[in-house]
Amino acid sequence: MTIGDLIRLLSDGEFHSGEQLGERLGVSRTAVWKQLKKLEALDIPLEAVKGQGYRLSTPLELLDGGVIVAELARGGRQHLTRLFIEETLPSSNQFIRQRFEQGAGHGEVCLVEQQSEGRGRRGRSWTTPWGHALMLSIGWRFESGVIALEGLSLAVGVVLARVLERHGVAPKLKWPNDVLLESTEGRLGKLAGILVEISGDAAGPCEVVIGMGINVSLPTAFRDKIEQPVTAVHDQAPGLSRNHLAAELLEELLPLLATYETHGFAAWQDEWNARHAFSGCDVDIHRGDQSYMAVAESVDESGNLWIRREGGRERLAGGEISVRAHS
Repeated sequence: MTIGDLIRLLSDGEFHSGEQLGERLGVSRTAVWKQLKKLEALDIPLEAVKGQGYRLSTPLELLDGGVIVAELARGGRQHLTRLFIEETLPSSNQFIRQRFEQGAGHGEVCLVEQQSEGRGRRGRSWTTPWGHALMLSIGWRFESGVIALEGLSLAVGVVLARVLERHGVAPKLKWPNDVLLESTEGRLGKLAGILVEISGDAAGPCEVVIGMGINVSLPTAFRDKIEQPVTAVHDQAPGLSRNHLAAELLEELLPLLATYETHGFAAWQDEWNARHAFSGCDVDIHRGDQSYMAVAESVDESGNLWIRREGGRERLAGGEISVRAHS
């Protein structure tokens, strides 16, 4: 019995006694009670009524590989080698990197309900409550060197924006790898982060892991713990299924990776600039110990961000650089 098995039973809207749950799951009532305590520790709210049993206060949609693959059309399915659905992992990106070490990894996708060591750019941690996010990693082997992959994280952001826009969500893109959404208070909050990790020969074949962490639904109590503004897909599209969102993303991301060496970021440049969160705005640039204010311009065909400040124009080319709205 896993947490997922228990959640599936408790998500049907009906009350289930400890005895019924034990019979369905093939375990003792004591084992069920221990798992119920784990749900509480994961901040998954339970309703308990004496004489009736337990159910989830708000049903959770679990990730389902069969549903995701069934929704893929030929464009996505022909590039998918294998799909992994995991309940908990240290990191889905780490999982795919290990697959590469085992001689696999190319065209493989891993989705996980919760990760304990998820990371964003610049080593920041990425945490989300169990079952409320879409954490997805894709492995891809490229024959060209790193230079052919310039702007890849930005192109991935465009794909996510395209998919969400079909469902009435209006995201903005923040250079180099964040996706933002306007909150009910009118502030831009973080909706998703993208992390691209590359290993191999800088001038030849390399292996790439593309990780995405997307807030789908965030409980109020969880948001209150976060020090920065955050948003979720269900803020603007409350009925959107996580499995459907995963399928739509893979349908576009896998063909993107298959053709990126040929077309590069230039094919995505205009779409990224059209969704640029800070175009023409004052921004604060943080690079190491250096901080200064500038005006953000557009990104070029290589995915570099151009800014303007005293002394002229300057090109930012990724690395350990952070761009934030000027406060």
